[in-house]
Amino acid sequence: MNKQYYFSFIDDVIWVLRDLTRQKPKSIFDNPFFKILKNAHEKYDLKTQLNLFYRTDYYYGMDEFTLAEVTDAYKEEFKANSDWLKLGFHSFQEFPDYPHVNSTYDDIYKLFNTIKNEIIRFAGEECFGYGVIPHWLPVSKDGCRALYDSGAKIVGVTVGKTREFDGDMASLPYGHAQRLLNFKKPETKLFTRDTKDVAIESGICAYNHFDDPALEQNDKVLGYIKDEETGLNLKKLDDNFDLNLFNVEELKAELERRKNDELICIGNHEQYFFKDYFAYQPEYEEKIYLMAKTLKEAGRECIFIEELVELGKNKL
Repeated sequence: MNKQYYFSFIDDVIWVLRDLTRQKPKSIFDNPFFKILKNAHEKYDLKTQLNLFYRTDYYYGMDEFTLAEVTDAYKEEFKANSDWLKLGFHSFQEFPDYPHVNSTYDDIYKLFNTIKNEIIRFAGEECFGYGVIPHWLPVSKDGCRALYDSGAKIVGVTVGKTREFDGDMASLPYGHAQRLLNFKKPETKLFTRDTKDVAIESGICAYNHFDDPALEQNDKVLGYIKDEETGLNLKKLDDNFDLNLFNVEELKAELERRKNDELICIGNHEQYFFKDYFAYQPEYEEKIYLMAKTLKEAGRECIFIEELVELGKNKL
């Protein structure tokens, strides 16, 4: 069998940077969230990309915090650990859902580079990740062009059978129909999502979407798709393998089920780590160690998302 790989990322990150700035620990790794990641790196060679919001969301109250406020006191420490820890683009804030689905070129270009420049300011250019997992994934065609022009090396996609929106506002949950219709682009459609979260089985897709059934296994191999119109390298990053969707026993079974895949893509979300979050998961730390230990012992190498461009092949 060819060498096997995996990559790990954590989305929706902003609270831990607020804690670093306000609590002022001596080291990044005195913070319990970062300490888990460093322990997993030292024991099991874990590499992780944290995908950042620019700011906290009003949904959680008026105590606003932005990346512009992040202290640069730990810049050298971030740089010294950039071989296994990177920070990347995600979105302006947590809500609304599908923030990039009908974005303009200027919106994405400005937001991507605003987040990038802040990361470089407080963590160094070495720490910035050019593998892009947009919040909720869908990005308009104009937005994809902006990502390419901003230097994105590889971008996540959605996968599934597409259909046009028929005007039935109840066909989408959580007010998502309004997101689809607001400044709707021609490429914005509906698709059927393969997901453990049945509430969002019917989703919105945009330009970065694979609707060819032959590409549904793209997340399991090193290959990626080069989109000739935008220049972007596109990759299915399996949004059905988020650690927060599994308890410990389910995670063991899922890792066993995928043991023969050439590539395993594993995500997570920051907020489930925090005890005051309504959906706090006390097994958060245990699941990270279980994932990293299991895959290390299986002989897999952990890589950054952007390394797929060098390791993989541009193939259908």
